Formats: sequence, structure tokens, C-alpha cells
Amino acid sequence: MDEKLYAIGGLVSNPSYSHSWDTFDPLTNCWRSQRDVIIISDVEDSVILDGKIYVRFSRYPVTPYVSAIVYEPSSGTWQYADADMVSGWTGPAVVVDDTLYVLDQTLGTRLMMWHKERRQWIPVGKLSPLLTRPPCQLVAVGRSIFIVGKMLSTVVVDVGDLGNEGQVMTTSSIPRLSSDFTVISCKCLSI
Repeated sequence: MDEKLYAIGGLVSNPSYSHSWDTFDPLTNCWRSQRDVIIISDVEDSVILDGKIYVRFSRYPVTPYVSAIVYEPSSGTWQYADADMVSGWTGPAVVVDDTLYVLDQTLGTRLMMWHKERRQWIPVGKLSPLLTRPPCQLVAVGRSIFIVGKMLSTVVVDVGDLGNEGQVMTTSSIPRLSSDFTVISCKCLSI
């Protein structure tokens, strides 16, 4: 974000660094380490939305009702994310065209969209269990979301036409393989 690399949470050899985050600035070729008690090491997912970094934890921090924090670069501060947004962030997430999408895998596999103005989660669609094999991960390429699950089962959802009812295109792009791979992360580095 802002042409800098942020490293937040993660495993540390020294417990006193468990509340740390680091920023690499390529212009100065230097890392800057900072601490904030709001950060814990069990980072589950992160996204950049509206020029801010959102981080979701795999376990709850201080309060059991908020499991995500947000970094505001203009002030350089971390704070707890809004509970209504975090309540639906139950799985892997991506941002496409400044919209947050989450794959809810609690009861089947549903793609959800965060509607900022209404401040609510809207279902985009439920995916067939014949196409996806949870646990799944997400990666966005352009206006398409790739949902990659066990055995590398992959579904592509084109979110470019979500405003036009009945125009969401879903296709299977990779056949299931005989191995039982579990995908732990998907990231698009460059296209």
C-alpha cells in the first residue's frame, strides 16, 4: 500500500515483539519496526480497502466481539474495525473495484459482498458443492474472483456485472485432481 510493504503479526522468536508490525520503504531501502498492543500474531487474513489495511485474526483479541483491526495510514494508528463489517468476515476475502468480498464457508459455500452504504453483507450467490471443495481460498484477477479449494477445484466468478441481475457468470476452470491438496493461500503478485 502506498508503494510500501507492510508485515503485520506472524511468528516471532521474542515474545516481546508479538505486538509488532514492520514497514519497508523502497525509496529509503529500510525497514521500520513499530509496536501496538492492538496487534496480535495470529493473523488470518488481510485486505486493503478504501486506502486502509484491514487485518482479521484467527482468534479474538481483547474483546470477543471484534476480531479485526484497521490501520489508518494518514494518522499511523490502528483501531478495532467496525463490528458490523467484521461480523460477516468469516472466511477468505478479496477486494475488487473497492468492494469487499468474503467466502462464507460455514453452511456450504457462499460468496458475500460488503455494501458500504447500507453497512450490511449481501449474498452474491451460493456455490454448488460439486464445484468447490472447502476449505477454499480467494484471489482476484481483474474483475474475476477465483475460488480455489481442495484438489485444486476452482470456480471463477465475474463480479463485473453484479449490478445486472442474472448476469453473474460462474464457471469451473480447473478439473478436480486425484490428490487431496489443501490450498493455504492464494495471492496475485502481478498480471
